[in-house]
Amino acid sequence: MLDIKKIREDFPILRSGLVYLDNAASSLTPQSVLQKMMEFYNEYRANVERGVHRLSQRASQEFEEAHRKVASFIHAKSEAEVVMTRNATEGINLVAYGIGWRKGDRILTTLLEHHSNFIVWLRLKRRLGVEVDLIRPSKEGILDPRAFEDAITDKTRLVAVTHVSNVLGTVTPIHEIAEIAHRYGALLLVDGAQSVPHMPIDVQRLECDFLAFSGHKMLGPTGIGCLYIREELLEEIEPLCIGGGTIEEVTSEGYKLALSPRRFEAGTPAIAEAIGLGAAVDYLQGIGMEALAEHERHIVEIIHRGLSSIKRVRVFGPEDWKLRTGIVSFCIGDLNPHDIALALDVSANIMVRSGFHCAMPLHTEVLNERHGTVRASTYLYNTKEEAEALISMVEEIARGLM
Repeated sequence: MLDIKKIREDFPILRSGLVYLDNAASSLTPQSVLQKMMEFYNEYRANVERGVHRLSQRASQEFEEAHRKVASFIHAKSEAEVVMTRNATEGINLVAYGIGWRKGDRILTTLLEHHSNFIVWLRLKRRLGVEVDLIRPSKEGILDPRAFEDAITDKTRLVAVTHVSNVLGTVTPIHEIAEIAHRYGALLLVDGAQSVPHMPIDVQRLECDFLAFSGHKMLGPTGIGCLYIREELLEEIEPLCIGGGTIEEVTSEGYKLALSPRRFEAGTPAIAEAIGLGAAVDYLQGIGMEALAEHERHIVEIIHRGLSSIKRVRVFGPEDWKLRTGIVSFCIGDLNPHDIALALDVSANIMVRSGFHCAMPLHTEVLNERHGTVRASTYLYNTKEEAEALISMVEEIARGLM
Protein backbone atom coordinates (compact mmCIF):
# COMPACT_ATOMS: atom_id res chain seq x y z
CA MET A 1 0.00 0.00 0.00
CA LEU A 2 1.05 3.55 -0.68
CA ASP A 3 1.82 5.91 2.17
CA ILE A 4 -0.57 8.59 0.87
CA LYS A 5 0.04 11.00 3.73
CA LYS A 6 3.78 10.98 3.05
CA ILE A 7 3.24 11.27 -0.71
CA ARG A 8 0.94 14.27 -0.31
CA GLU A 9 3.65 16.10 1.63
CA ASP A 10 5.67 16.16 -1.60
CA PHE A 11 2.99 18.28 -3.32
CA PRO A 12 2.72 21.71 -1.62
CA ILE A 13 -0.27 22.73 -3.76
CA LEU A 14 -2.39 20.16 -1.91
CA ARG A 15 -1.88 21.97 1.41
CA SER A 16 -4.54 24.47 0.39
CA GLY A 17 -7.21 21.79 0.75
CA LEU A 18 -8.11 21.51 -2.93
CA VAL A 19 -9.23 18.16 -4.32
CA TYR A 20 -7.33 17.66 -7.58
CA LEU A 21 -9.14 15.21 -9.86
CA ASP A 22 -7.94 16.47 -13.24
CA ASN A 23 -4.90 14.23 -13.56
CA ALA A 24 -5.76 12.95 -17.03
CA ALA A 25 -5.26 16.52 -18.26
CA SER A 26 -2.10 17.16 -16.26
CA SER A 27 -0.69 15.85 -13.02
CA LEU A 28 0.79 17.79 -10.14
CA THR A 29 4.57 18.01 -9.70
CA PRO A 30 6.48 16.90 -6.59
CA GLN A 31 9.17 18.99 -4.96
CA SER A 32 11.95 16.58 -5.95
CA VAL A 33 11.27 17.23 -9.65
CA LEU A 34 11.30 20.99 -9.18
CA GLN A 35 14.50 20.78 -7.14
CA LYS A 36 16.22 18.72 -9.82
CA MET A 37 15.29 21.28 -12.46
CA MET A 38 16.54 24.13 -10.28
CA GLU A 39 19.79 22.21 -9.76
CA PHE A 40 20.34 22.51 -13.51
CA TYR A 41 19.73 26.27 -13.48
CA ASN A 42 21.76 26.88 -10.33
CA GLU A 43 24.73 24.57 -10.85
CA TYR A 44 25.36 23.65 -14.50
CA ARG A 45 23.23 25.85 -16.73
CA ALA A 46 24.66 25.27 -20.19
CA ASN A 47 23.72 23.81 -23.54
CA VAL A 48 24.07 20.08 -24.18
CA GLU A 49 26.15 18.07 -26.66
CA ARG A 50 28.03 21.18 -27.79
CA GLY A 51 30.72 22.34 -25.38
CA VAL A 52 33.81 20.71 -23.87
CA HIS A 53 33.72 22.85 -20.73
CA ARG A 54 32.57 21.25 -17.52
CA LEU A 55 29.15 22.90 -17.35
CA SER A 56 28.20 21.64 -20.78
CA GLN A 57 29.64 18.21 -19.99
CA ARG A 58 27.59 17.97 -16.77
CA ALA A 59 24.41 19.16 -18.50
CA SER A 60 24.97 16.64 -21.29
CA GLN A 61 25.46 13.81 -18.81
CA GLU A 62 22.23 14.67 -16.99
CA PHE A 63 20.33 15.03 -20.26
CA GLU A 64 21.58 11.65 -21.49
CA GLU A 65 20.81 10.10 -18.12
CA ALA A 66 17.20 11.24 -18.49
CA HIS A 67 17.00 9.24 -21.73
CA ARG A 68 18.40 6.18 -19.95
CA LYS A 69 15.92 6.52 -17.08
CA VAL A 70 12.95 6.69 -19.46
CA ALA A 71 14.29 3.78 -21.50
CA SER A 72 14.53 1.65 -18.36
CA PHE A 73 11.07 2.80 -17.21
CA ILE A 74 9.35 1.51 -20.37
CA HIS A 75 11.79 -1.41 -20.89
CA ALA A 76 13.23 -0.11 -24.16
CA LYS A 77 16.40 -1.86 -25.31
CA SER A 78 18.48 1.32 -25.04
CA GLU A 79 18.26 5.09 -24.78
CA ALA A 80 18.68 5.23 -28.57
CA GLU A 81 15.02 4.21 -28.81
CA VAL A 82 13.86 7.16 -26.66
CA VAL A 83 13.41 10.52 -28.39
CA MET A 84 12.63 13.59 -26.31
CA THR A 85 9.74 15.59 -27.75
CA ARG A 86 7.57 18.42 -26.44
CA ASN A 87 4.67 16.07 -25.71
CA ALA A 88 2.80 13.01 -26.98
CA THR A 89 1.21 15.09 -29.73
CA GLU A 90 4.59 15.99 -31.22
CA GLY A 91 5.68 12.37 -30.99
CA ILE A 92 2.63 11.22 -32.96
CA ASN A 93 3.22 13.92 -35.56
CA LEU A 94 6.85 12.85 -35.86
CA VAL A 95 5.69 9.38 -36.83
CA ALA A 96 2.97 10.73 -39.12
CA TYR A 97 5.43 12.79 -41.15
CA GLY A 98 8.39 10.46 -40.75
CA ILE A 99 6.90 7.55 -42.69
CA GLY A 100 7.37 7.61 -46.45
CA TRP A 101 3.70 7.33 -47.41
CA ARG A 102 2.50 6.20 -50.79
CA LYS A 103 -0.88 7.03 -52.29
CA GLY A 104 -3.26 4.21 -51.45
CA ASP A 105 -1.61 3.38 -48.13
CA ARG A 106 -4.16 2.83 -45.38
CA ILE A 107 -4.17 3.86 -41.71
CA LEU A 108 -6.36 2.05 -39.22
CA THR A 109 -7.45 3.95 -36.12
CA THR A 110 -10.54 4.25 -33.87
CA LEU A 111 -13.27 6.57 -32.65
CA LEU A 112 -11.88 6.16 -29.14
CA GLU A 113 -8.90 8.40 -29.85
CA HIS A 114 -7.76 11.73 -28.46
CA HIS A 115 -7.70 14.29 -31.27
CA SER A 116 -3.90 14.12 -31.29
CA ASN A 117 -4.10 10.53 -32.50
CA PHE A 118 -6.97 11.21 -34.87
CA ILE A 119 -6.87 14.48 -36.79
CA VAL A 120 -3.22 13.97 -37.75
CA TRP A 121 -4.33 10.98 -39.84
CA LEU A 122 -7.20 12.94 -41.38
CA ARG A 123 -4.69 15.59 -42.43
CA LEU A 124 -2.54 12.94 -44.10
CA LYS A 125 -5.64 11.79 -45.96
CA ARG A 126 -6.27 15.34 -47.16
CA ARG A 127 -2.65 16.08 -48.10
CA LEU A 128 -1.21 12.79 -49.29
CA GLY A 129 -4.20 10.72 -50.34
CA VAL A 130 -3.76 7.95 -47.79
CA GLU A 131 -6.95 6.20 -46.68
CA VAL A 132 -8.15 6.21 -43.07
CA ASP A 133 -10.23 3.31 -41.76
CA LEU A 134 -12.08 3.69 -38.45
CA ILE A 135 -13.05 1.14 -35.83
CA ARG A 136 -15.99 1.95 -33.60
CA PRO A 137 -15.68 0.98 -29.92
CA SER A 138 -18.61 -0.25 -27.88
CA LYS A 139 -20.50 2.40 -25.92
CA GLU A 140 -18.46 1.30 -22.90
CA GLY A 141 -15.30 2.14 -24.83
CA ILE A 142 -14.16 -1.43 -25.39
CA LEU A 143 -12.22 -2.28 -28.56
CA ASP A 144 -12.58 -5.84 -29.85
CA PRO A 145 -9.42 -7.22 -31.53
CA ARG A 146 -11.69 -9.06 -33.97
CA ALA A 147 -12.77 -5.68 -35.35
CA PHE A 148 -9.12 -4.96 -36.21
CA GLU A 149 -8.86 -8.37 -37.85
CA ASP A 150 -11.89 -7.56 -40.00
CA ALA A 151 -10.79 -4.03 -40.93
CA ILE A 152 -7.08 -4.46 -41.65
CA THR A 153 -5.86 -5.13 -45.19
CA ASP A 154 -2.57 -5.77 -46.94
CA LYS A 155 -2.50 -2.03 -47.75
CA THR A 156 -2.70 -1.01 -44.09
CA ARG A 157 0.61 0.70 -43.36
CA LEU A 158 -0.06 1.80 -39.78
CA VAL A 159 -2.42 0.98 -36.93
CA ALA A 160 -2.73 3.91 -34.48
CA VAL A 161 -4.55 3.29 -31.22
CA THR A 162 -4.76 4.61 -27.68
CA HIS A 163 -3.62 2.38 -24.84
CA VAL A 164 -6.11 3.91 -22.39
CA SER A 165 -9.11 6.06 -23.29
CA ASN A 166 -8.74 9.56 -21.87
CA VAL A 167 -12.54 9.75 -21.53
CA LEU A 168 -13.61 6.31 -20.38
CA GLY A 169 -10.44 4.88 -18.86
CA THR A 170 -10.81 1.61 -20.77
CA VAL A 171 -7.63 -0.33 -21.49
CA THR A 172 -7.00 -1.43 -25.07
CA PRO A 173 -5.69 -4.98 -25.72
CA ILE A 174 -2.48 -3.72 -27.35
CA HIS A 175 -0.62 -7.03 -27.50
CA GLU A 176 -3.43 -8.70 -29.44
CA ILE A 177 -3.72 -5.75 -31.84
CA ALA A 178 0.06 -5.75 -32.35
CA GLU A 179 -0.07 -9.39 -33.41
CA ILE A 180 -2.75 -8.61 -35.98
CA ALA A 181 -0.97 -5.51 -37.31
CA HIS A 182 2.37 -7.24 -37.71
CA ARG A 183 0.81 -10.26 -39.38
CA TYR A 184 -0.36 -7.91 -42.14
CA GLY A 185 2.96 -6.07 -42.28
CA ALA A 186 1.61 -2.91 -40.61
CA LEU A 187 3.33 -0.84 -37.95
CA LEU A 188 1.69 -0.13 -34.60
CA LEU A 189 1.68 3.29 -32.93
CA VAL A 190 0.36 3.47 -29.37
CA ASP A 191 -0.79 6.67 -27.68
CA GLY A 192 0.48 6.02 -24.16
CA ALA A 193 -0.39 9.41 -22.66
CA GLN A 194 -2.89 7.84 -20.24
CA SER A 195 -1.12 4.53 -19.64
CA VAL A 196 2.57 5.26 -19.07
CA PRO A 197 1.86 7.43 -15.97
CA HIS A 198 -0.50 4.90 -14.38
CA MET A 199 0.64 1.32 -14.96
CA PRO A 200 3.77 -0.74 -15.58
CA ILE A 201 4.74 -0.49 -19.26
CA ASP A 202 6.96 -2.91 -21.15
CA VAL A 203 7.28 -2.07 -24.84
CA GLN A 204 8.79 -5.49 -25.49
CA ARG A 205 5.66 -7.24 -24.23
CA LEU A 206 3.33 -4.78 -25.94
CA GLU A 207 5.27 -5.35 -29.19
CA CYS A 208 4.47 -1.83 -30.36
CA ASP A 209 6.64 -0.04 -32.89
CA PHE A 210 6.03 3.44 -31.49
CA LEU A 211 4.85 4.69 -28.10
CA ALA A 212 4.17 8.38 -27.44
CA PHE A 213 3.61 9.95 -24.02
CA SER A 214 3.86 13.26 -22.15
CA GLY A 215 5.90 14.22 -19.09
CA HIS A 216 3.33 16.59 -17.60
CA LYS A 217 0.86 13.73 -17.03
CA MET A 218 3.42 11.70 -15.05
CA LEU A 219 4.60 14.19 -12.40
CA GLY A 220 7.02 15.88 -14.77
CA PRO A 221 7.12 19.43 -16.13
CA THR A 222 5.24 20.70 -19.16
CA GLY A 223 6.99 21.00 -22.51
CA ILE A 224 8.59 17.54 -22.46
CA GLY A 225 7.46 14.17 -23.75
CA CYS A 226 8.88 11.05 -25.30
CA LEU A 227 8.53 8.94 -28.38
CA TYR A 228 9.72 5.34 -28.27
CA ILE A 229 10.82 4.10 -31.71
CA ARG A 230 11.70 0.43 -32.10
CA GLU A 231 15.40 0.20 -32.94
CA GLU A 232 14.86 -1.44 -36.33
CA LEU A 233 12.95 1.66 -37.46
CA LEU A 234 15.31 4.36 -36.21
CA GLU A 235 16.89 5.06 -39.59
CA GLU A 236 13.68 4.51 -41.56
CA ILE A 237 11.75 7.31 -39.87
CA GLU A 238 12.49 10.77 -41.22
CA PRO A 239 12.96 13.42 -38.48
CA LEU A 240 10.23 16.02 -38.18
CA CYS A 241 12.89 18.77 -37.96
CA ILE A 242 16.60 18.82 -38.70
CA GLY A 243 19.28 21.34 -37.83
CA GLY A 244 21.71 22.00 -35.03
CA GLY A 245 22.59 18.88 -33.11
CA THR A 246 20.98 16.42 -35.53
CA ILE A 247 23.90 15.91 -37.86
CA GLU A 248 27.05 13.82 -37.99
CA GLU A 249 28.60 15.66 -40.94
CA VAL A 250 27.74 18.54 -43.26
CA THR A 251 29.36 19.54 -46.54
CA SER A 252 28.38 22.06 -49.18
CA GLU A 253 26.78 19.15 -51.04
CA GLY A 254 24.79 17.51 -48.28
CA TYR A 255 24.66 16.13 -44.78
CA LYS A 256 24.66 12.93 -42.78
CA LEU A 257 22.33 12.64 -39.81
CA ALA A 258 23.58 11.56 -36.41
CA LEU A 259 22.44 8.41 -34.67
CA SER A 260 19.26 8.35 -32.61
CA PRO A 261 18.14 10.05 -30.46
CA ARG A 262 20.17 13.07 -31.63
CA ARG A 263 18.91 12.79 -35.24
CA PHE A 264 15.37 13.52 -34.00
CA GLU A 265 16.13 16.24 -31.43
CA ALA A 266 16.79 19.36 -33.48
CA GLY A 267 18.06 22.55 -31.90
CA THR A 268 18.51 23.24 -28.22
CA PRO A 269 16.22 20.81 -26.40
CA ALA A 270 14.13 21.38 -23.29
CA ILE A 271 17.09 20.51 -21.06
CA ALA A 272 15.72 21.34 -17.63
CA GLU A 273 12.41 19.73 -18.54
CA ALA A 274 14.08 16.51 -19.70
CA ILE A 275 16.12 16.38 -16.50
CA GLY A 276 12.90 17.00 -14.57
CA LEU A 277 11.22 14.13 -16.41
CA GLY A 278 14.08 11.89 -15.36
CA ALA A 279 13.45 12.93 -11.75
CA ALA A 280 9.73 12.19 -12.18
CA VAL A 281 10.63 8.69 -13.39
CA ASP A 282 12.81 8.25 -10.30
CA TYR A 283 9.87 9.29 -8.11
CA LEU A 284 7.43 6.90 -9.80
CA GLN A 285 9.86 4.00 -9.64
CA GLY A 286 10.39 4.73 -5.96
CA ILE A 287 6.63 4.46 -5.43
CA GLY A 288 6.28 1.35 -7.58
CA MET A 289 3.97 1.26 -10.59
CA GLU A 290 2.12 -1.87 -9.48
CA ALA A 291 1.33 -0.27 -6.11
CA LEU A 292 0.29 2.96 -7.84
CA ALA A 293 -2.05 1.10 -10.20
CA GLU A 294 -3.60 -0.82 -7.32
CA HIS A 295 -4.21 2.40 -5.38
CA GLU A 296 -5.93 3.98 -8.37
CA ARG A 297 -8.11 0.89 -8.85
CA HIS A 298 -9.27 1.26 -5.24
CA ILE A 299 -10.11 4.97 -5.62
CA VAL A 300 -11.86 4.55 -8.97
CA GLU A 301 -13.97 1.71 -7.59
CA ILE A 302 -15.25 4.07 -4.88
CA ILE A 303 -16.00 6.84 -7.38
CA HIS A 304 -17.60 4.56 -9.96
CA ARG A 305 -19.85 2.77 -7.49
CA GLY A 306 -20.79 5.97 -5.70
CA LEU A 307 -21.69 7.95 -8.81
CA SER A 308 -23.52 5.00 -10.37
CA SER A 309 -25.84 4.85 -7.37
CA ILE A 310 -27.06 8.46 -7.73
CA LYS A 311 -30.31 9.10 -9.58
CA ARG A 312 -30.05 11.30 -12.69
CA VAL A 313 -26.32 10.67 -12.94
CA ARG A 314 -25.08 8.89 -16.07
CA VAL A 315 -21.69 7.23 -15.67
CA PHE A 316 -19.84 6.24 -18.83
CA GLY A 317 -17.43 3.42 -19.52
CA PRO A 318 -17.40 -0.21 -18.39
CA GLU A 319 -19.71 -1.10 -15.52
CA ASP A 320 -16.95 -3.43 -14.39
CA TRP A 321 -14.48 -1.01 -12.80
CA LYS A 322 -11.76 -3.66 -13.16
CA LEU A 323 -11.69 -2.96 -16.90
CA ARG A 324 -10.75 0.70 -16.42
CA THR A 325 -8.03 2.91 -15.02
CA GLY A 326 -8.60 5.88 -12.71
CA ILE A 327 -10.86 7.84 -15.07
CA VAL A 328 -14.62 8.27 -14.61
CA SER A 329 -16.72 10.46 -16.90
CA PHE A 330 -20.32 11.35 -16.07
CA CYS A 331 -23.22 13.71 -16.65
CA ILE A 332 -25.98 14.95 -14.35
CA GLY A 333 -29.38 15.21 -15.99
CA ASP A 334 -29.39 17.85 -18.68
CA LEU A 335 -26.89 20.11 -16.91
CA ASN A 336 -24.06 21.49 -19.00
CA PRO A 337 -20.79 19.74 -17.99
CA HIS A 338 -19.04 23.10 -17.60
CA ASP A 339 -21.66 24.25 -15.11
CA ILE A 340 -21.15 21.07 -13.09
CA ALA A 341 -17.37 21.50 -13.08
CA LEU A 342 -17.70 25.12 -12.01
CA ALA A 343 -20.07 24.17 -9.19
CA LEU A 344 -17.65 21.51 -7.95
CA ASP A 345 -14.84 24.06 -7.92
CA VAL A 346 -16.71 26.93 -6.31
CA SER A 347 -18.69 24.92 -3.76
CA ALA A 348 -16.31 22.11 -2.84
CA ASN A 349 -12.82 23.02 -4.06
CA ILE A 350 -12.90 19.98 -6.41
CA MET A 351 -11.01 20.28 -9.71
CA VAL A 352 -12.33 18.18 -12.63
CA ARG A 353 -12.37 18.48 -16.42
CA SER A 354 -15.49 19.25 -18.45
CA GLY A 355 -16.32 19.25 -22.16
CA PHE A 356 -15.14 16.92 -24.90
CA HIS A 357 -11.67 16.21 -23.46
CA CYS A 358 -10.18 16.46 -26.98
CA ALA A 359 -12.25 13.45 -28.04
CA MET A 360 -15.22 14.95 -29.86
CA PRO A 361 -16.02 12.02 -32.20
CA LEU A 362 -16.22 9.67 -29.21
CA HIS A 363 -18.67 11.96 -27.42
CA THR A 364 -20.88 12.86 -30.35
CA GLU A 365 -20.81 9.65 -32.42
CA VAL A 366 -20.51 6.93 -29.76
CA LEU A 367 -21.73 8.34 -26.44
CA ASN A 368 -24.32 10.68 -28.00
CA GLU A 369 -23.38 13.47 -25.58
CA ARG A 370 -23.51 16.67 -27.61
CA HIS A 371 -22.11 18.86 -24.84
CA GLY A 372 -19.44 16.51 -23.54
CA THR A 373 -19.04 15.05 -20.07
CA VAL A 374 -17.52 15.76 -16.69
CA ARG A 375 -14.33 13.78 -16.04
CA ALA A 376 -12.80 12.90 -12.69
CA SER A 377 -9.33 11.39 -13.00
CA THR A 378 -7.19 10.12 -10.14
CA TYR A 379 -3.52 9.69 -9.32
CA LEU A 380 -1.25 8.48 -6.54
CA TYR A 381 -2.00 11.36 -4.14
CA ASN A 382 -5.81 11.09 -4.23
CA THR A 383 -7.60 9.67 -1.20
CA LYS A 384 -10.76 7.80 -0.29
CA GLU A 385 -12.01 10.93 1.46
CA GLU A 386 -11.58 12.97 -1.73
CA ALA A 387 -13.51 10.36 -3.72
CA GLU A 388 -16.31 10.51 -1.17
CA ALA A 389 -16.32 14.32 -1.28
CA LEU A 390 -16.85 14.19 -5.06
CA ILE A 391 -19.69 11.70 -4.70
CA SER A 392 -21.36 13.76 -1.98
CA MET A 393 -21.21 16.96 -4.03
CA VAL A 394 -22.49 15.30 -7.21
CA GLU A 395 -25.36 13.83 -5.19
CA GLU A 396 -26.21 17.30 -3.90
CA ILE A 397 -26.22 18.75 -7.42
CA ALA A 398 -28.38 15.88 -8.70
CA ARG A 399 -30.81 16.26 -5.82
CA GLY A 400 -31.35 19.88 -6.83
CA LEU A 401 -32.79 18.67 -10.14
CA MET A 402 -35.57 16.62 -8.51
